[in-house]
Amino acid sequence: MTHSLLKHYPELEKIDAQGEALLTHAKPLNAPAGSILFRQGDRCEHFILVTSGRIKVLSRSEGGREIVLYRIENKGTCVLTTSCLLGQQSYPAEGIAETDISAYLLPLSSFEKALADSPVLRQFIFAAYSQPLSDIITLVQNVAFESIEHRLNAYLRNISDSDLTIHQSHQQIADELGTAREVVSRQLKRMEQQGVINLSRGRIQIIDQKKLHM
Repeated sequence: MTHSLLKHYPELEKIDAQGEALLTHAKPLNAPAGSILFRQGDRCEHFILVTSGRIKVLSRSEGGREIVLYRIENKGTCVLTTSCLLGQQSYPAEGIAETDISAYLLPLSSFEKALADSPVLRQFIFAAYSQPLSDIITLVQNVAFESIEHRLNAYLRNISDSDLTIHQSHQQIADELGTAREVVSRQLKRMEQQGVINLSRGRIQIIDQKKLHM
């Protein structure tokens, strides 16, 4: 088991004896796409190390509105899980497998020993914690200070494929941007009237890239 984790995480190549012993307590997890891995309010009891697949972490308001906070890709860890383990708190968000995933779960007791006894594992945990935390701060800044028009333009640029096509519903885009579907639909309709995009059901075609960058 330890060999498998080391293969996926080259940062652990020079792991010390204490850390290697602790990794033997990590249990494998395989889950199909659509699985809910943790819910808002759940007790946090494991450190997650994703070896393949992608997990979407989102926050949901009492009214049902969602915002995607970040994604955990291959060879990633969950910043909220780390934060909850450090603060002994429950999950403030929900984790959903967007694809089939494979991961390992390191129990809380082993996580705490890793911080105390293994310099290599401790460095790995905090290094993996920093980048997603920075992404969340950037997301908060964008939501607070950037207009929906600017954020939507940037989002469409980033996710369009080689044919300049986006295969997402207005609700999916709203969830990604943390706003209401009606706001996204209204802005997309305005962009269509301006000749920037062409709308059809579940599909957005970019027809004027220059205007999308303005």
